[in-house]
Amino acid sequence: MKVRTQFGAIQGQRQTSQIGCERPGAAKLRLLFVTEEDPLYVIRFFDIFFAEYPRNEFEICGITVDRAFHEPIWKTLRRMQAFYGRWDVLRQGMRFVQARLRGRSIEALARTMGVPVLAARSVNRPEYIEQLQAMALDIIVSVAAPEIFKAELLAVPQLGCINVHCGRLPAYRGMMPTFWQMLRGEPAATITVHVMAEEVDAGDVLATQAFPIEPYDSLDRVILGTKCESARLLTRVLRDLRAERAQPTPLEMNGAGYFSFPRRADVREFRKRGHRLL
Repeated sequence: MKVRTQFGAIQGQRQTSQIGCERPGAAKLRLLFVTEEDPLYVIRFFDIFFAEYPRNEFEICGITVDRAFHEPIWKTLRRMQAFYGRWDVLRQGMRFVQARLRGRSIEALARTMGVPVLAARSVNRPEYIEQLQAMALDIIVSVAAPEIFKAELLAVPQLGCINVHCGRLPAYRGMMPTFWQMLRGEPAATITVHVMAEEVDAGDVLATQAFPIEPYDSLDRVILGTKCESARLLTRVLRDLRAERAQPTPLEMNGAGYFSFPRRADVREFRKRGHRLL
């Protein structure tokens, strides 16, 4: 069973991915994850996924853990200061330090679970792509990956690349979708698992799930909740792909939005709604 997707023209005239194609019933899906180092939020996704995934159905061949935002640390610190403000950035800083002192990191968690860690200066560099090509991967999964996947990387796995996005598509494409959904008064944050295309957050949708937002909520609670639930949603999607049950839905780009990192004025409006960051 081959399902048409929005994968785009990759490797010459290739216009479709093989998401949902036939696979031998006994074969395990060979997976690789690309993510960012985050010991507070993204790590909760991997806590759940590594603990619960069906080992008789999936083989995790590796994980690449990149630096957040793909920028110098001083720039990230300045970004966090502007976003959280004086007191909340101190609280987050203390949580970060405590997590580090406990040895909490996605890389350490992966090593504990026996998952190989693949270093990369950039996931789009030829030497990294050549390394992946030799691994006979079925799927690459992006979980808060800080780089846009270029065509050469998208073409590596047999069944394509998929992304876990905690926003309703195409309205909440881009960065920090949980924040923007809360700011705009959505009753729920929509977790979307979709096929990756060269255009950001524009590939076929494989599954969605709603996570309720309370009238006076915290971004901290909603992000943590969506990370946990997205791990379980991804497991269901991968099982459907392996069992040939996947039904990709083309994404209608009418009314598509795109969001960048929030500004101070956006945070002020967020707080006026009665929401908190922490």
